[in-house]
Amino acid sequence: MEERGLVRLYINVDHVATVRQARRTDEPDPVRAAVLAELGGADGITVHLREDRRHIQERDVELLLGTVRTVVNLELAASDEILSLAERWQPMQATLVPERREEVTTEGGLDVPGGRERLREALDRLASAGIRTSLFIDPDPDVIAASAELGADAVELHTGEYANAVGSEARARQLGRLRDAAIRGREAGLAVHAGHGLTFENVAPVAALPECEELNIGHSIVSRAVLTGMEAAVRDMRRLVDDARRFGA
Repeated sequence: MEERGLVRLYINVDHVATVRQARRTDEPDPVRAAVLAELGGADGITVHLREDRRHIQERDVELLLGTVRTVVNLELAASDEILSLAERWQPMQATLVPERREEVTTEGGLDVPGGRERLREALDRLASAGIRTSLFIDPDPDVIAASAELGADAVELHTGEYANAVGSEARARQLGRLRDAAIRGREAGLAVHAGHGLTFENVAPVAALPECEELNIGHSIVSRAVLTGMEAAVRDMRRLVDDARRFGA
C-alpha cells in the first residue's frame, strides 16, 4: 500500500463549475479540472449536485463517472429527484448533506436525530443500488451514535467550526471535538472522513488525526489553482496532508 493511501485526498471541483456558471458558458470545465486533480495526486473527486443546479450539472456528473480514473463521491440532499439520479448513476460513494437554497455553501451537518426516517430511507435506497454511503455531520457524540444506528458506512465530520475558529485556544478546542468525534466514529464501526473550510494553512492537524481516512477539500485548492494551476495546487495539498500523517501536525 502506498504511504499516501493512509489518508485519502478527495478534491471537490464544484467551484470550477461556479466560475463557469457565472457566465453560463462551457469553461472552465470541472471534468477537465478533475483530470488534472488526479494527475496532481487526488485519490478521488467530489461533486455536489444541488437541487438548484447552481454549479455542478447533470452533464458534469455523467462525464465524471465515465472519465475519472479514481472514484467519484457524489454529495446530495435526501430528495427523491437527486436520489433517483444517484440510483441510476451508481457512483462509488454518496454523501448525504443538508441543503438550503439561500445558503452560499453548506453551513452545518445533518440533523440526524431529527431526520432519522428520511435519512434511513435515503441510505437504504443508496445501499440497495450498491453505493457506499456517508453522512455529513457535526462532530457531536449523539449524532455519531445516531449515524451508526442508521447503518451508514461512513461519516464526514464538518470541520467548519474548526476552520472558522479565531485564536489558538478556540482552534484547539474545535480540534479536540474533531479528535473525540473521530475516535467515537471509529469505535462505532464507521469510516471517518472530514471536510469543509480546510485550507493549506489549517489542514495539517486534521490530516494528522489517525482515525481520519479521507479529506474532502475544494474551495482552497480551486482558489490556489487560479494562480498556480490545478495539478500544482493538488500536489501542494497532497504534500501537506502526507507530511502531517507522517510527521504529525
